[in-house]
Amino acid sequence: MRKFLACAAALFAGAAHADALRIVDDRGVALTLERPVQRIVTLAPHLAEIAFAAGAGAKLVGVSAFSNTPDEARRLPVVANYGRIDLERVIALRPDVVLAWQSGNPILQIGRLERLGIPAVVTEARRLEDIPRIVRLVGALAGSGAAAEAQSRRFESAVRDLGDRYASASPVSVFLEIWHRPMLTVNGGHLVSDAIRICGGRNVFARAGFLTPVVSREQILGARPEAIVTADPGGDAPQAWRGLEAVPAVHAHKIYPVDPDLLLGQGPRLAEGVRALCDRLELARDK
Repeated sequence: MRKFLACAAALFAGAAHADALRIVDDRGVALTLERPVQRIVTLAPHLAEIAFAAGAGAKLVGVSAFSNTPDEARRLPVVANYGRIDLERVIALRPDVVLAWQSGNPILQIGRLERLGIPAVVTEARRLEDIPRIVRLVGALAGSGAAAEAQSRRFESAVRDLGDRYASASPVSVFLEIWHRPMLTVNGGHLVSDAIRICGGRNVFARAGFLTPVVSREQILGARPEAIVTADPGGDAPQAWRGLEAVPAVHAHKIYPVDPDLLLGQGPRLAEGVRALCDRLELARDK
């Protein structure tokens, strides 16, 4: 009898291990879970948006500053700001997992949380397809895979439709301005550069060495973009481009603002931002 119970226990343990969830984040770090997490902290606004989209909003116990989407995120305790994590507040919330942003959160502080026994899942979206991938990952963590799958498919369908619509559109060279003083843009490795591509555009600074490089007025003159898309409030004002009249986009008044909350976010609402971007580039073609 004792031998039978021991075998049964071993079989049960093996089955439990077989059902365990193994997650590998964008650092290549693996996390194995015996059951879905119950308490989640997010360290970037788009990760809070993703958690709600993945059906895990009820499990959020802490967020970063500027986590405004959806409205429920505004009511949660703030434990991080850009470049800084309040480690004591995170620890006090007793999360089962922390969702972090690879290029936006301090790696040293994430490592310290892990050494204190708080697992971290670190992600980075560089292509539009990464957003539904991360939504599905969070759904798997939280045990809300069905909701995550539905949201992911909606995003993929919206992006696919835009890609099909603009696949044969005449190309437009684009300067994307995300800030004006200093003049800040994105290179080809940035998520928004992928959005430009989907809309039939060509990022004139795709080959820049940094993800979000500072560029000079002389570089913009040399790049000669046919359209300028600005996510900087006030960046489409005429005085912002004084002295750059030789740039085709400035000369032809093809300077278009896009809501930065939609275009620069990395959650599912980016589908709306990509649609707005495509509309602006179509205006540039029409003119």
